[in-house]
This record gives sequence, C-alpha cells and structure tokens, in this order.
Amino acid sequence: MSHQLAAGVTLVLGGARSGKSRFAEKLVEASGHVTVYVATGQSLDDEMAARIAAHQARRDANWRTVEAPFDLAGAIANEDGEGRVLLVDCLTLWLSNLMMRDADIGAETARLAGELAAARAPVVLVSNEVGLGIVPDNAMARAYRDHAGQLNQRIARLAQSVYFVAAGLPLVLKKE
Repeated sequence: MSHQLAAGVTLVLGGARSGKSRFAEKLVEASGHVTVYVATGQSLDDEMAARIAAHQARRDANWRTVEAPFDLAGAIANEDGEGRVLLVDCLTLWLSNLMMRDADIGAETARLAGELAAARAPVVLVSNEVGLGIVPDNAMARAYRDHAGQLNQRIARLAQSVYFVAAGLPLVLKKE
C-alpha cells in the first residue's frame, strides 16, 4: 500500500524500534518539499549519541536539522512556511526533556497544539506509544506514561492523518 503525506498534521506512533522514524522520513522525502528535521533528542550519553548518529546517517544533504529539545512550538513557528515540510522526531523525547526541567506540561502541550493548528507547512510528528506495556513501578515513569498518552491523544485529535507502525508496517488509524 502506498502512503502519501497529507496536508496539515500527521502523527506517526509506534513502539521502540518499530520503524516509525524511517516511515516518517519516507513520507517527508516523498513530498518533494524542502525538508526540515526538528530534533528533540539531546546527546547526553554514549547510547543517545549513537542513536542520533544513526538517524543523521539516514538523511542526505537535502535535510536541514533544527535542534529543539525544549521550545518545540517556537521551532515549528520559526520553520513554518510554504514549500517546506517539518519532521519532528520525537514528541516523547521532548516530553522527557520538559519533565526533567519540571516544565508545565499542559501549557507546553497547548502551545504546541496552537502552533500545529496554525502551521502552513505539513508537519509530521513521531511519538512513542508507551501505554501498551505493564504499569511502571515508579511514580515518575507512571507520570511519563500518563503525560505521553495525553499528549498523543491531543495531537491525534488535531491531526489529519495518524499512523501506527509495528514491525516496520504502517497501519492507518486516521485519514481525513
């Protein structure tokens, strides 16, 4: 089945190592627009540095990267424009960055939703689905899971397209 990037907001969900980022990258590359990769991850340890390097190696010189570990709404506002497409990878890393700063998650999510609703460029957001496993054994992990679920629901409601990727296979959850 062929998947094409829709106008507006597209949310790509999946578990760890599900293929969600590769799928999102292919959607964006096939659009023919100027591609902007909005990276939310931070290279705080060797494992994360290796993950970031692997993602960078998949992208050619046609991609422009903007780092936005905290001010995701601001980055989307700054990079928005006709003839562009933005790929945000990923919402759940952004969420963990905010949680580590004790940021107001509700306010930041509202800012993000406002920028997405106003965006002229197509925006593809990658996010982990973390609610399919066991209940975490500590309060912070439970709060993270709850915030992630609420964030994913809010973005899915405003998105025109939502995909769930499992084993590298995208399933269409919503298509307007």
